[in-house]
Amino acid sequence: MLEEVLSGVVLIGTGIVTGIFVAVLVSVGPAMSAMGRAEYLRAHALLGRGYHPMMPILVNIVTVSGFVLGWLAESPGRVLFPVAAVLLIGVQAVSHLGNVPINRSLSGLAEDGPWQDPRPLWRAWHRLRTALAVLALAAVTVAVLAAP
Repeated sequence: MLEEVLSGVVLIGTGIVTGIFVAVLVSVGPAMSAMGRAEYLRAHALLGRGYHPMMPILVNIVTVSGFVLGWLAESPGRVLFPVAAVLLIGVQAVSHLGNVPINRSLSGLAEDGPWQDPRPLWRAWHRLRTALAVLALAAVTVAVLAAP
């Protein structure tokens, strides 16, 4: 019973994380790239409130659940759930080392004056964490579908 519940948590949670990242990649990001600086800074501040702290908490819950499933599941889940968890650690690392510092640097930025546009670098980091999340979702999906 615990294995089935955790499998659902990991599958749904990884799907939510991946879905949010893909939505940002294909819609939110391009929209924000089309904005002027002042408009972008206001939108960034508003959007950030909705993602924090929900995303890190969700990723942590799914990651821990994936490692637990590594002990509970039979093959191929015994390998694939921990692989997905490691990929989600990669998502967290990219977020904390790449995207979050950029986000923090924007909070005190004036709406005018010289600046180096952070959007291209932020998008590059976001593409990486989205790819890691997609790979994690693929691993979890295979593990759930192949469960005995």
